[in-house]
Amino acid sequence: MRKAVFVFLLLSVTFLTVTVPGAAREQADSVVVPILNLSAPRLMATADSLRREYRFREAVELFRQARAKTTDSLRLMRIDEQMAMAQNGDNMREYCSQPVVIARQRFSLEDFFLFYPLLDGAWRPVPNQLDSLGTDGPARGMYIPQEADVLYYSAKDEDGMYNLYRTEVLDTVWSVPELLGEQMTSSDNEIFPMLSPDGKSLFFASNGLYGMGGYDLYVSQWNPETRDWDVPMNMGFPYSSPYDDYLFVNTPDGKYSMFASNRECSRDSVYIYVLEYDSMPVRKAVEDPAALRTLASLHPVADPGRMDNGSAASNAVQENVDIRRYTEKMIRVRILRDSVSLFNKSIDEARSALSSASEEAKASLAAEIRSKEEQLPRLQEALTEATKQLQEIEMEFLLGGVVIDPETVRKEADREIVGASSGYTFTRRSMGPAPKMKILKPKPSFDYSFKILPEGRFAENNTLPDGLVYQIQLFSMSTKATVRQLKGLSPVFERTSSQKYIYSAGLFNTYKDVLSNLNKVKRAGFKSAFITAYLDGQPIAVSKARELEKTVRQLYQIRLWPSDGKALSDGVLTSIHSVTDADLSKMVFEGAMTYVLGPFDDKAEVDGIVAALKTAGLEKLSVEKAGTAVR
Repeated sequence: MRKAVFVFLLLSVTFLTVTVPGAAREQADSVVVPILNLSAPRLMATADSLRREYRFREAVELFRQARAKTTDSLRLMRIDEQMAMAQNGDNMREYCSQPVVIARQRFSLEDFFLFYPLLDGAWRPVPNQLDSLGTDGPARGMYIPQEADVLYYSAKDEDGMYNLYRTEVLDTVWSVPELLGEQMTSSDNEIFPMLSPDGKSLFFASNGLYGMGGYDLYVSQWNPETRDWDVPMNMGFPYSSPYDDYLFVNTPDGKYSMFASNRECSRDSVYIYVLEYDSMPVRKAVEDPAALRTLASLHPVADPGRMDNGSAASNAVQENVDIRRYTEKMIRVRILRDSVSLFNKSIDEARSALSSASEEAKASLAAEIRSKEEQLPRLQEALTEATKQLQEIEMEFLLGGVVIDPETVRKEADREIVGASSGYTFTRRSMGPAPKMKILKPKPSFDYSFKILPEGRFAENNTLPDGLVYQIQLFSMSTKATVRQLKGLSPVFERTSSQKYIYSAGLFNTYKDVLSNLNKVKRAGFKSAFITAYLDGQPIAVSKARELEKTVRQLYQIRLWPSDGKALSDGVLTSIHSVTDADLSKMVFEGAMTYVLGPFDDKAEVDGIVAALKTAGLEKLSVEKAGTAVR
């Protein structure tokens, strides 16, 4: 018989006391973290587990230990990214909300969004006209109300990342979809944009902006002065967490806030949390990780008196108005019946606890019982009235010759209702058809972003932009290169020198960016490729360029469209000259006559000029990046 061999691993463990900075730390000034004799990958895994347990400071210290044990640049990058999430979580627990949780219910990731109390038929399947690539991830539906004249939505770009877009109705067509501002875009995904009922707040989820891991929830406020969305803010605990959190909505009736998260379930499902709407949330620090986990678990309060399902339920039976009216009333009766039952149950439980409670607890329980006994008659009266109305509809159908099968309708209503026994009703909305929209297409323009495509492309214009840029030089030859020789690279620039053709790929603004693409070019077959640098179109040493990078500044310009499509009025010209002496040039842009003011290197100055021009009555203008310059 083969003998079993047991191997025991003895770890040498010491302990490190980590000082917690900041006067806001109320309960502890330090935390003791063991120094483990583990490899960097094991330390990273342990630290990430601690992050998911809301033990952020301990996670940060283990990430630092992992960092000290590796020289691999890719691993160091991953450590820094994960450590930043833990540091963000530690910072955000200084500002935690304390919402009242009404209910929660678990749903499949496939269709959880259909259980929000939003317009029936407004969720549309993807892919569709607006998102031809989206078929994976959590964003499996797009909210497009039939009557909307402005849409905010998320769609995949060519690299497979989700971005936020906006389009609006222009008479009978929709405008060319435009990306939301730079501050709303990350290197990863932004999904589920939802506009608040008053149109002043835009909620969305991102796994690339400042967060603590997974998808976090963000809100951006509309700025009427800049006519743009402000920098989005992470909504913090308990809305965001180290897990995936998405689709935050304030219900149209102003009673509830709702969002979804997989923080306590598998990644193929989510809980939808229903919270009392709080317009002025009080935020406070939560120091203890266990208390933070309890807060983030969002356990519902056992108080059915806080629940009002009137606006939450709606049916999915849409055959005709009569059946819809009957089903709505049936659902209302069932909601009230469940609420009455839950009230009676909670009163009985409170009475049972009263006999064995302490004197202090008895006073509280007695007050709770009196409060619920006062509310119960109103619920019972509402149930009686709703039952009477349901019977009246049935009699109306009988006298009017309307034939329905109540059992069929009841079964349909039962199928649509989830969680009624808990006091709050989740009603499944129906999926609408794919949108049919006439959308303006952007005028084709050459894409100068670096790519490796099935077929390479030469740049339309070989002139390098002003400012500091890097390129990757591929090869030189005595004859012109063919598209096949580009091996999929785009864009490829051509210039001549000493009767030779020199070919270089890409336009990169930073050394870090060009370096990250150099190996891609070498793997594509250009093993001798190397980095070159240019300042205002003239070659400079790469070392000099890297020094100049520290002094590069962003340039901006203001584009103005004349109201008559031809020329700016004398009043507008006077306003321009009164606020700036910058150059003003006239040019055709996308088929229309425009004026360009600038360039400027101070964004605050640009914002001031824009505000002054809008005050003067010029509404159609935009701020654009105009390259870079060296100080």
